[in-house]
Amino acid sequence: MNTKMFCNQCEEAAGNKACTIQGVCGKDSELANLLDELKEYLKVLSKQIENDTEGHNEEKRFIMDSLFKLITNANFNKENIRHQIEEAKTYTKRNDVVAFYEENEDINALKSLIMGGLMGMAAYHSHATHLGYEDQDIHNFMVKTLAGFNEMHDLETCLRVVDETGAYGVKVMAFLDTANTSSYGNPEITNVNIGVGTRPGILISGHDLADLAQLLEQSKDSGIDIYTHSEMLPAHYYPKFKQYSHLKGNYGNAWWKQTTEFETFNGPILFTTNCIVPPKANAGYVDRLYSTGNCDYPGFKRIPVNPDGTKDFSEIIKQAQSCSSPTEIESGSIVGGFAHNQVLALADTVVENIKNGSIRKFIVMSGCDGRKRDRTYYADFARTLKDDTIILTSGCAKYRYNKLNLGDINGVPRVLDAGQCNDSYSWVVIAMKLQEIFKLNDINELPISFNIAWYEQKAIIVLLSLLHLGIKDIKVGPSLPSYLSETTASYLVEHYGISGIQSVVEDITTFG
Repeated sequence: MNTKMFCNQCEEAAGNKACTIQGVCGKDSELANLLDELKEYLKVLSKQIENDTEGHNEEKRFIMDSLFKLITNANFNKENIRHQIEEAKTYTKRNDVVAFYEENEDINALKSLIMGGLMGMAAYHSHATHLGYEDQDIHNFMVKTLAGFNEMHDLETCLRVVDETGAYGVKVMAFLDTANTSSYGNPEITNVNIGVGTRPGILISGHDLADLAQLLEQSKDSGIDIYTHSEMLPAHYYPKFKQYSHLKGNYGNAWWKQTTEFETFNGPILFTTNCIVPPKANAGYVDRLYSTGNCDYPGFKRIPVNPDGTKDFSEIIKQAQSCSSPTEIESGSIVGGFAHNQVLALADTVVENIKNGSIRKFIVMSGCDGRKRDRTYYADFARTLKDDTIILTSGCAKYRYNKLNLGDINGVPRVLDAGQCNDSYSWVVIAMKLQEIFKLNDINELPISFNIAWYEQKAIIVLLSLLHLGIKDIKVGPSLPSYLSETTASYLVEHYGISGIQSVVEDITTFG
């Protein structure tokens, strides 16, 4: 393969094919190749421990964290990845690995789905692990799949593993849901402030609720406020976090707008997971950037984890105290907190509105947002939907329409936000409950359609989970994964009804 790099794992793949010189996300070829090397070491390590599933917990956690580091926009620090590779060499007692390239495009397409699913699964399991929850069955599936990865040479085997990955996707999302709700309570309907206060603040980005919990506790008497950014917005829905009066609100929008919104925030910004946009060298906020966990970028101040699992946020708190308060970029509030427990508590109201015809249709518009101009489709789609349609959302895709004035249906908001991308699990729980209530044989008989936006690997594990559960006729956009071959794309269309988005008018007509 005569290229400086080859990366097609995310929706931004150059020309909807692959990045071969420089990653659109900001990775250079050296970093991309280091990440590929780490991936090969994970396969070797998994092969070595696959037959001893009762032990090797340290190695399993290393594999989980390494898979997380491979996710798009997570870790740009070459030294960090080199250190990870050196650890892998210690575990495997190997000083080199041979990169494996699958030449059969159909097998390669299915393996890409599997690998993307494993990365997303590792991210979700990592969040649960930080809360003290760990599932050996999930660990062992990742090990087993990586161990046999290079030996998958037929379509039947690959298709079986794709489905198994989806099954474990459902399992890991349910597991993380249990970890989150056991730690912080069940999300509640909440109006979240999107304006600012007069005190200086810290902006926390990413997905890790455990980091937020520690930051809130350590900063509660420091005279500063804490603001959430992008996928941290749903933290406001949890009862435990509502106890902190200095959790002031949500600042800004989806991850890709951070290069402008971080300038105006004025205080330090903490990245807890992926969705880093490389800052320009002369950006005014570079000296205010911190990272922790599996994400990193050269030059960011680093907050390490202590041996007991805690983190010391005193440095970022001290810097915040010397900063100006955030510049207001919008005002008002947005409503969310419609995870499965809350929606099922309103089941009678929802069912009555369905029965009397007030609610005719639900459209699940979960997933990721991104930078491409054609993503205006999702805002236009939301605006064009009929007034008897409810949008069910989770993930940062919601920022395309959660601040539109779409009204409500007899008191039920027309945009119901369940939370982060992993909270797409809530829509599965709700759909299965409605299937039970209406005594339907097939979940696809419900008036629920899926129009999913994807960007990176966590959206892939959500997609595979939906396919495993038998959800059909899902639209995926703004483009299908570039690594899908003609054969695999045809298979997904024939067996699951998956298709790409078209125009807003065409798709609304299709969904009915």
